[in-house]
Amino acid sequence: MTQRMVLASGNAGKLRELRQLLADADIELVAQGELGVSDAEETATTFVENALLKARHAARITGLPALADDSGLCVDALGGAPGLYSARFAGTHGDHAANNAKLLRELDGTPERARGAFFICVLALLRHADDPAPLIAEGRWRGRILDAPRGAHGFGYDPLFLPDGQTLGAAELDDALKNRLSHRGQALARLRDALAMPQAAT
Repeated sequence: MTQRMVLASGNAGKLRELRQLLADADIELVAQGELGVSDAEETATTFVENALLKARHAARITGLPALADDSGLCVDALGGAPGLYSARFAGTHGDHAANNAKLLRELDGTPERARGAFFICVLALLRHADDPAPLIAEGRWRGRILDAPRGAHGFGYDPLFLPDGQTLGAAELDDALKNRLSHRGQALARLRDALAMPQAAT
């Protein structure tokens, strides 16, 4: 039986990736906007807490189980920035071009060896709004920041990210490979493992 679940995000890129990653599962992932849910105010100071805020908000309004993704890019030379503020680094939420341009300006003159970074994704799954034991999974994808955008796939900072061990940037990878390697793919694989675990006897 297919389980209907709300994705506590309005990000079309995240929805597309998560639907691809869940294509073989009995889960119908519905964007919160399709159910009349607005974005939650992200007032927390960590990815985990923000993911929980978003999932709880969507679950409370819809009455459905909720999956939230809080993710970002952490750049070593910038002390972990843009981090929690990745989506609004340049000031306007979701302006990918402006965010990428600002990142390149901030790293102007930084040598390749000092351009290390990682994407982080924290997924939180609540069975209902007052779930006392949410499932939480994290994934990290290390690499470095390129000098200029490359590729036409992906979204966000993907055109500027060269994953460790790859010759192609994140925006040059095909969807299947990216979904296997990425922070979001790693987090979802761990979440699926947790969902498959038998419940402990009580």
